[in-house]
Amino acid sequence: MKSVLVILTQANLVNLHVHESLSATMVLATFGCEVKVLLQDGALSLLNSELQFEQMKHAFKVASNMVDSFEFYDLTPVLVENQHKDAYFVTQAQQDIEFIELNSEFIQSFDFVLYW
Repeated sequence: MKSVLVILTQANLVNLHVHESLSATMVLATFGCEVKVLLQDGALSLLNSELQFEQMKHAFKVASNMVDSFEFYDLTPVLVENQHKDAYFVTQAQQDIEFIELNSEFIQSFDFVLYW
């Protein structure tokens, strides 16, 4: 079985790219790839599941709703770098989180790396 590390960097509510990245990640998991998801930078906001979509304020639906369904695709725990342990969205998260040290050894443990 191929292993894939998906690194997401785009913030919640930013653009359609976030939804496409999450959808592709779920498809990979559905079709037999071992997938791990690492959230970096703005993507940490995907851990905020308290946001409500308001059509008049937001151009796109709330992508964090997709992250909430990760458990159904065996995409948990969500990976977060150790340096972000104290970030607001991480400390308030309801998702299962695993803290990692992102280094070359960690990256080389995967067959493929997708960076979105």
